[in-house]
Amino acid sequence: MKTDHQVQQDVIAELLWEPSISAGDIGVEVKDGIVTLAGHVSSFAEKWDAERAAQRVVGVKALAIEMDVNLPGSSQRHDADIARAVEHALEWSTYVPQDTIKVMVEQGHVTLTGQVHWEYQRAAAASAVRYLMGVTGVSDQISLQPEVSSSVVKSDIEAALKRRAHDEAQKIAVSVQGADVTLSGKVPSWADRILVRYSAWGTSGVRNVVDNLTVAV
Repeated sequence: MKTDHQVQQDVIAELLWEPSISAGDIGVEVKDGIVTLAGHVSSFAEKWDAERAAQRVVGVKALAIEMDVNLPGSSQRHDADIARAVEHALEWSTYVPQDTIKVMVEQGHVTLTGQVHWEYQRAAAASAVRYLMGVTGVSDQISLQPEVSSSVVKSDIEAALKRRAHDEAQKIAVSVQGADVTLSGKVPSWADRILVRYSAWGTSGVRNVVDNLTVAV
C-alpha cells in the first residue's frame, strides 16, 4: 500500500509525463489517498487532462479539484463565437445525432442539454466541446433515453464485466432499478474502476450509473 508521499510523487511524475500539461503550474497535495490539484491552467482542456492523469495513478482514491482556468488573451473568445464553434463541432461529430443537443454558453462555460440513446453519444458531445478555444468549463446535462428492460440491462452489464475484467467481475454487484444502475464492490485499481463504469455505461438503456465501487489499495 502506497503512502501519501508516494502517491503525491507518482501524481507529480504523471503530470510531468503528460505533454499537454504545464505541470509546474499545478500543486499536488495528498491526504489519506485523496488528491487535491490546485493552481492555474491556461485552458479547460489542460484542466481535464490533469484530472485524467491523476486518475491513472494507482493509490488515488478520490480527487479534489481546485484549479482555475485563466485563458491567455489570445485564447479568449466571446460567448457567441464559442456557441457557434460548439454547434459546428457537434455537427461535424459522427457520433452525435443531429439536432439532439442544445447549447448554452456563459462566460466561456458551456452547458449541454438534450437527450440521446447511448452513453458514447453523450461522451462524444462533451469531447467535441472540451478542447475548443475559449472554453473554460463544460457541464454535461445530456440525458439518456432508456430502451430496454431492467433484466436485459443487468445481464448485458454482467456479461461485459466477465469479458473485460475476468475474475474481478465476480466481486462486483450490479443493481438495476428501472434504467438506473448501481455498482458496488472492490476493484484493484482506479483503471479497473473506470473499466467497470464504462462497461455499465456501454449498455443500451442505461440512464444513470451510481458508482459505489471502492479501490482496494
